[in-house]
Amino acid sequence: MRKHNSHRVVVVTGASAGVGRATIRAFAREGSSVGLIARDTEGLHAAAREAAELGGNGLAVPADVADAGQVEAAAARIEKELGPIEVWVNNAMTTVFGPVAETTPSEFKRATEVTYLGTVYGTMAALRRMLPRNAGRIIQVGSALAYRSIPLQAAYCGAKHAIAGFTDSVRTELIHDRKNIHVTMVQLPAMNTPQFTWCRSKMPNHPQPVPPIFQPEVAAERIVWASHHNRREVFVGTPTVIAIEANKIAPALADYYLGRTGFDSQQTSEAVSKDRPDNLFESVPGDFGAHGVFGQQAHHQAATTWLSEHKGTTALAGAAAFGILAFALKKRAS
Repeated sequence: MRKHNSHRVVVVTGASAGVGRATIRAFAREGSSVGLIARDTEGLHAAAREAAELGGNGLAVPADVADAGQVEAAAARIEKELGPIEVWVNNAMTTVFGPVAETTPSEFKRATEVTYLGTVYGTMAALRRMLPRNAGRIIQVGSALAYRSIPLQAAYCGAKHAIAGFTDSVRTELIHDRKNIHVTMVQLPAMNTPQFTWCRSKMPNHPQPVPPIFQPEVAAERIVWASHHNRREVFVGTPTVIAIEANKIAPALADYYLGRTGFDSQQTSEAVSKDRPDNLFESVPGDFGAHGVFGQQAHHQAATTWLSEHKGTTALAGAAAFGILAFALKKRAS
């Protein structure tokens, strides 16, 4: 990662684990003062200590992003103790892993409130502070699933699609008002984070991200990169590009392919109890760090820099993916 002389005030939601935890570390290495927002857990406070150890300054601010009042109060405290917020990263998420028919209304509601409305509330809190100063950056942590939905993750996919739509609206309003506030959405591939250990699951076997899998540091590096560059979107890794562009070319074919393969590719062979602790409504005790349990499969690098700087080739990558997908389906049917 290119070094920047940075003493910015940055906010990261979902800061206690996974991509958020890795992002805190990356900003801290730049010397940033980081406000960490997540539910009050061991991981949140451990992440704040790590920020200080890495050369930054970490302030743990416990809050549930599904509560707009808590998000606003957290933003006010961060500005009071650290100074004007220059970068706000909306990363918090939770999900339910299972078929729509087996998911309850309350589970859908909670996943949507955290993942989608948490992003809305974070953006609103950031704008309340950035608009009067006419300066700032807001980064939405998205996913390839914001474009191409998959089975078993309807709550998460729906929320990520909603974030993309919301973000486009915000961006157009800022353009209309000629505001010097930049909004970027960083679209991620499958990540090796603890969410697959603690997400609510309706499936018989242990959930897993759809391979290929990447370590959260890959995402963190691109999020920090986006905070220094005026890009509308940043696609992290070739799989993200392939999923998004191939879906534009042949969405019906993608539907069929994912209907045939998406259940098996999201589960390991290890059985798991449906009653295992999950973080949907309450946090799971402990400090889970940035990494999940798929480290042996996870890649430490992705072709992210080249893809971010050569977007004109993404349609070609999508076309190639379409050919591969069609061949795979034909082979499976034979």
